[in-house]
Amino acid sequence: MIRPMTEADLDVVAALESELFGSGAWSRGALDEEFHAPHRRYIVDVQEAATASQETGDSAEAANQTDAAPSAVRGYAGYWFDGDDAELMTIGVATGQQGKGIATRMLSTLIDDAKRTTHARRMLLEVRTDNEPALAVYRKLGFYRIGLRRRYYQPENKDAYTMALDLQPRVVGFMPAGDVDSSGSAGAGANERS
Repeated sequence: MIRPMTEADLDVVAALESELFGSGAWSRGALDEEFHAPHRRYIVDVQEAATASQETGDSAEAANQTDAAPSAVRGYAGYWFDGDDAELMTIGVATGQQGKGIATRMLSTLIDDAKRTTHARRMLLEVRTDNEPALAVYRKLGFYRIGLRRRYYQPENKDAYTMALDLQPRVVGFMPAGDVDSSGSAGAGANERS
């Protein structure tokens, strides 16, 4: 289940961040700062405790779960809207949960959110050039490469691709000024000739 990230999730997310990104991980303080910064949207993918117990075969534990049982955070992701583009800031899935479509579902959720709530022109991201699983997810969702950033990931000194996904139709060229109404939209006769 995907839901908005809360303050209570930050310790678990910090632990996942450290597990996944090692020396390049954001600190707990950096995560807290990023989470509270303006124009951010962060989500987590959680597995309800009863479901997790059933999957591990612990039926006694599953039988004792209540609706208030804690959930296990399996992944997290977030973007920043800069006024034009939505920039994917981070995405991570617990090692034991990778390959189950969690990253694809979280990123699809963020893409839909960026289209609906911010009307972002496109979504941008950076990804290590050697991260084949992530590259496969991004390509599957329609992202394309627009650049290479040398030594972007530190302290590992690894290169990154910059990738983009168009969220709104791209306008190429110009429309005649007379065919635009006061709201900036094409008028009824925009495609007609006199």
